[in-house]
Amino acid sequence: MEKLRFQSFASGSSGNCYYIGNAKEGILIDAGIGVRTIRKCLRNIDLDFENILGVFVTHDHADHIKSVGVLGEKYNIPIYSTELVHAGIAKSYCVTEKLYQSRRFIDKNVPFKLGDFTITAFPVSHDATDNVGFTVDYNNRKFSFATDLGYVSSDVKLHLEQADFIVFEANYDEQMLDGGLYPLHLKNRIKANTGHLSNFDCGKFVAEIYNERLQYVFLCHLSRENNMPDIAFETVKSFLDDKNVQVGKDLQLVTLNRFIPSDLYIFD
Repeated sequence: MEKLRFQSFASGSSGNCYYIGNAKEGILIDAGIGVRTIRKCLRNIDLDFENILGVFVTHDHADHIKSVGVLGEKYNIPIYSTELVHAGIAKSYCVTEKLYQSRRFIDKNVPFKLGDFTITAFPVSHDATDNVGFTVDYNNRKFSFATDLGYVSSDVKLHLEQADFIVFEANYDEQMLDGGLYPLHLKNRIKANTGHLSNFDCGKFVAEIYNERLQYVFLCHLSRENNMPDIAFETVKSFLDDKNVQVGKDLQLVTLNRFIPSDLYIFD
């Protein structure tokens, strides 16, 4: 069987899109960047829209759904999410091409088979119409995505502690947020249980669930105003250091860029 592959095309409040699959086909998690950018990223790894089995949408905020209408209706790529997320997409100002024939409904905690991949949506806490993370099972490997979440629920823990690879939110540094220029109501929204996850909470959780199965942690959705890649990396690493987990040896830790595609990761 083809090796599992992953690439982040963009990660942050300006837009999110990730490829998970193999050398021949796969899926996208979210499509919050331009269609041409997505196609360019795919072609750079020798794929195109016909190789995409579906787009799986975490929630209906603009930075996650910008291009789902065009991908679904123009390029006939199925758009998968919960019924409530689809209801939010239908009402969204940023999706000018509304979904009809490409719309597909999935349920939380019900595994869904697509090609050689099994995808399971699980609930996360955020302030959109509905919110999910995803676990992708492929050839006995588990890849879990949990982005845009205010706290780590038992559902999130259940999925991520069983994963070989995780994409996990490290949105903000608490000191940068507290000392920054955001108004108080926005700071409170970010800190709320329906907001975003801090570097501290991310690191604490990753160290808590670490086991020998876990090989890669990709830190996603870093805030431009309230975080920096080196701060996120070092904060999470400090928790792993305290557990005697050696980053670079026991576990690979990677921060994902807002605008620049990551390396293409091919997992043995």
